[in-house]
Amino acid sequence: MNYLISLAIGLSVGVIYGALDFRSPAPPAIALVGLMGMLMGEKLWPMGRQMVSAWLS
Repeated sequence: MNYLISLAIGLSVGVIYGALDFRSPAPPAIALVGLMGMLMGEKLWPMGRQMVSAWLS
């Protein structure tokens, strides 16, 4: 269900951008690299907390 919501929001924003004749703020490749960085950071935070708590124990 989360994938469908994300897709629907992305499509809606794309339609609004198209209707306003507004170019995307970042080329798709750069946007995907930024998204990959966000996902990696999201995974690094819990790993870092586990490593620090294991080190302090």
